[in-house]
Amino acid sequence: MDTSKSIKKRIQLLKAKYDALKQGKESLLAMIDEVEVPENVYNSNAIENSTLTLKETEKILLEQEVSRAVSVREVFEAKNLARVIEYKRNNHQRLELTKENIVLLHQMLIGGIDDTIAGRFRKKGEYVRVGTHIAPAPEHIERMIDSILLEYSSDLQTYFLDKLAKFHLDFETIHPFCDGNGRIGRVLMNLQLLSLGLPRIIIRNKEKDFYYQAFRDYKERKETKTMGRIVRLAVTESLHKRITYLKGDEIISLSEFIKKNKLSASAVTNAAKKQTIPAFRERGTWKIGAGKNQD
Repeated sequence: MDTSKSIKKRIQLLKAKYDALKQGKESLLAMIDEVEVPENVYNSNAIENSTLTLKETEKILLEQEVSRAVSVREVFEAKNLARVIEYKRNNHQRLELTKENIVLLHQMLIGGIDDTIAGRFRKKGEYVRVGTHIAPAPEHIERMIDSILLEYSSDLQTYFLDKLAKFHLDFETIHPFCDGNGRIGRVLMNLQLLSLGLPRIIIRNKEKDFYYQAFRDYKERKETKTMGRIVRLAVTESLHKRITYLKGDEIISLSEFIKKNKLSASAVTNAAKKQTIPAFRERGTWKIGAGKNQD
């Protein structure tokens, strides 16, 4: 489909390194996942126009007082999404990608916020739109969800990240719920990755324009390349981060690494964005292992 042989090989090698290094270090990986939850919650909610900052999201999840008045809805959105992420992480080995489980996760996400729409697909008379896209009529939702689930599970030929990207595009095109579609879609993406033995990823609010462009490309030309690239970069970054921690490397900021090794800031930053060096982000800051030789 979209992913080149060289990129497939690169991800395969990173996955093999990750699998070899993680043996006996499950507690470290669990710690990384736990620390990442607020960042994951913040970015996913921010894409949906939440006004919470990352610091405020962290405070809310730690049950600390936030310095400004925030809406009760945004507090619930942060807490509920964190609960969904934790539930998915703790149960991913038995949580299959089914229509029933998609609805269950939606109930957890929207429950307590709007119980009239939580845990069910849109029904007769309930229409939604995203920008200029008007989602399919409610009477088609069940059939369309069944169709994309069948396509995903039965396609054994397409490269798994390309298949995952297309599923996400299809799910968001259907927009089966009255609210919470984007957040649930990104949760499902991570559920799919966990089921493949890969770490979860973060789709970042700072890259929202590129993310939205992926949906426009799919709507206008049935083009999946943009979303495929987003997923591949995010998976590579997540593997780089965990491999760096698992190796026990000293971790420094990318700016410190550039200064220490007298490198071109623009070239190294560009390489980080393209994931041709093992750099990764934490709380929005690019970081890397301190060693000079980076593969």
